[in-house]
Amino acid sequence: MRAMVLREIGNPLEPMDIGLPIPRAGQALVRVRACGVCRTDLHIRDGELPRRKMPVILGHEIAGEVVSLGAQVTGLQVGQRVGIPWLGHTCGNCAYCQRGQENLCDRATFTGYHVDGGFAEYAVADARFCLPLPAAYRDAEAAPLLCAGLIGYRALRMAGEAQRLGIYGFGAAAHIIAQVARHQGREVYAFTRPGDRAGQDFARECGAQWAGGSEQTPPVTLDATVLFAPAGELVPAALRAVRKGGIVVCAGIHMSDIPAFSYSLLWGERTVRSVANLTRQDGIEFLELAPQVPVRSAVEIFPLQEANAALDRLRGGEVRGAAVLVI
Repeated sequence: MRAMVLREIGNPLEPMDIGLPIPRAGQALVRVRACGVCRTDLHIRDGELPRRKMPVILGHEIAGEVVSLGAQVTGLQVGQRVGIPWLGHTCGNCAYCQRGQENLCDRATFTGYHVDGGFAEYAVADARFCLPLPAAYRDAEAAPLLCAGLIGYRALRMAGEAQRLGIYGFGAAAHIIAQVARHQGREVYAFTRPGDRAGQDFARECGAQWAGGSEQTPPVTLDATVLFAPAGELVPAALRAVRKGGIVVCAGIHMSDIPAFSYSLLWGERTVRSVANLTRQDGIEFLELAPQVPVRSAVEIFPLQEANAALDRLRGGEVRGAAVLVI
């Protein structure tokens, strides 16, 4: 099969012809139809996440079709459309798994990080972690739901019942979750890179009540904010924007260092918390909810061989919505 392979940290992905993977017991072989390009892929390529598989095929927003099954697989059928998300496997036995917090499992493995992902024509995955895709979405539209949507959904839940919600960094996850938040009757206040008028217009198209630069103060005091931008300096800004008892949710897997700030910003029972990975239950709930909203994924499509160009555009903040490789 054809794949775009990360062979050395910091280098471009290399197009390669490699052997077709064979599903082992409990696994499914999936023909990749589309795979979203996520900022986590950039973090892995840049060496900002440790303990990765090398070489590795990136990509963890996979929409495809089951073409074969290993032994002992139940619940999936050949020909079925499925999504393969970031969470690829958990032990099922540790205290976290037993408490329904499999996203925190110390022995978890992740797609496109510990195991090869979807920047390729085929991928194998633990069949238990393959999620049925809603029929309402074409493959390219479904792919961003598998991480931008799922992590965004978990972050939105962590924001509690916030009526006035701020979102810092208006990219793939934000444009999906803004639609969900508006569907739930919340007000959305979007923060983009300073001077990004196009991004602010896009946020308003997705339902934002107000949109401005990340250096600006919103017109109202917020109940909670979600940070999708991996910029630690935004944490103090977000704390300034929320009311007493407000919540700041850091939704990225990696973030630059948070600068020192006055305790007065945190005082008043404000909370700063992170979101780590996702659970299968998140996937089941969100993929059921998305067609009801309905969530509309804005996608910029690239062929597989242009994966490096997609990553570069994502780094530069030039993608409107989500970048997706179509295989």
